[in-house]
Amino acid sequence: MNSSIKTNKVPMGQKIAFGFGMLANQMFPAILGIFMIVLVEDLGFSGWMWSLVFLFPRIFDAFLDPIMGFISDNTKSRWGRRRQYVIIGGVIMGLAYIFMWQLYKIDGVEYNFWYFFLWSLVFYVGLTIFSVPYVAMGYEMSDDFHERTNIMAISQWIGQWAWVIAPLFWIIMYDQNWFESADVAVRELAIWVAIPCALCAIVPAIFIKSKSTLEEDYEPLNTANIGNSLKKIFESFSEAFKIKEFRKLCGATFLIFNAFNTVAALTFFVIVYKLFNGDAGASGIWVSMFGCLGALGTTFIVIPTVAWMSKKMGKKKAFMISQSISLVGYILLYFLFIPGKPWMYIIALPFFSFGIGSLFTIMMSMTADVIDIDEINTGKRREGIFGAIYWWMVKVGFGIAGALSGVIITVVGFNPDLAAIDQQSAVEGLHAFFCFFPMGGTILAMFVMRNYSITEEKSKEISAILAKRRSETKKDTTILKSN
Repeated sequence: MNSSIKTNKVPMGQKIAFGFGMLANQMFPAILGIFMIVLVEDLGFSGWMWSLVFLFPRIFDAFLDPIMGFISDNTKSRWGRRRQYVIIGGVIMGLAYIFMWQLYKIDGVEYNFWYFFLWSLVFYVGLTIFSVPYVAMGYEMSDDFHERTNIMAISQWIGQWAWVIAPLFWIIMYDQNWFESADVAVRELAIWVAIPCALCAIVPAIFIKSKSTLEEDYEPLNTANIGNSLKKIFESFSEAFKIKEFRKLCGATFLIFNAFNTVAALTFFVIVYKLFNGDAGASGIWVSMFGCLGALGTTFIVIPTVAWMSKKMGKKKAFMISQSISLVGYILLYFLFIPGKPWMYIIALPFFSFGIGSLFTIMMSMTADVIDIDEINTGKRREGIFGAIYWWMVKVGFGIAGALSGVIITVVGFNPDLAAIDQQSAVEGLHAFFCFFPMGGTILAMFVMRNYSITEEKSKEISAILAKRRSETKKDTTILKSN
């Protein structure tokens, strides 16, 4: 049993430090998604190349997550179980991010594909080493039902600024007053992204303290125990998925997040070709505005509202209401994408933002509640394993979503080299997928969560049982030492 879990209120400084890690955790993929357009639009990657560089590195990353979760949960160190990995992972991410974008058109499509592909694998190794222990740090910061939501709300509030800032790169990348071409832009901008993000990534490791685990009774992490460790990882994976409520959280997150991300990669094409007849220069700030305003709505409207709703009516009801509001937003987006009137889509953004904007604030708080059930069942604190499995679902789905983006482009017959007027049906097809595909994922997720059963009352009962058990264990340990 881990003695590092905190109780009740967490100092604001600790919450903010955790939030800086979330900023890095979201900034890297946010800008990665924008830079990826350059691979197709400027470097000539084909649809299958786009799909492969989206899918395989994320599958690889997801495969590593449970292993990293097990390592983190069982690390004996004077610095605790998590902090050293957060620092190492943050440094690897930053360096790999710089190198992976040093792409030159003159080198040819095939060379650039393999160069980007291999460096992206290194980047995702760093992401795994950082993100799994980092997320676990958040789960173990408090055992209070509402304080967990507050921790996640503050971290998501800080992390959301990634999605406010990232869309501004659309303006910079395609403005020749800044850079002569977008491929030149990403080579330089990658440096300016990677360094501050890597620094933000290591902030939680510096400011969130943890107790030494040198004396803890953990699974040994050595070459002689590799076979047994792999068996334990599989058993942990199996035990986690035996908890029905955890399966619901993973399934609902998979459906919402990845249905959204399947079409999010198409945002540039939908706005430029639906609203501006394929003229990226004429689109001006409107591609950036879509992301910026949506993220600002999430930051200042969605997250505070969801945190308030969660406290007043419970996490499940807050989830259901938030996702229902997002359905209204997707419907509005279908009717408010009007050529010549790009400002109309702004009306839909506050509604649209409730879907993805509320997701992790609620779901990460719920996951911390589920981890308590696992401790009841097994006597172990396995935040690393649960965080790894939860994000495994996200990452595998994100990879699938990226691949599906390429499939959608192929299915509708969209060609970025043609004007919108020459491929009207393809543009309309992209627009329809953009609005209705995430609606389908949201509706299925709400169905999955309809009978989620962990309430505040149930969580308090579980916390009381665990507190009593920990007290008895501590008493027994004191008696043994005195003897």
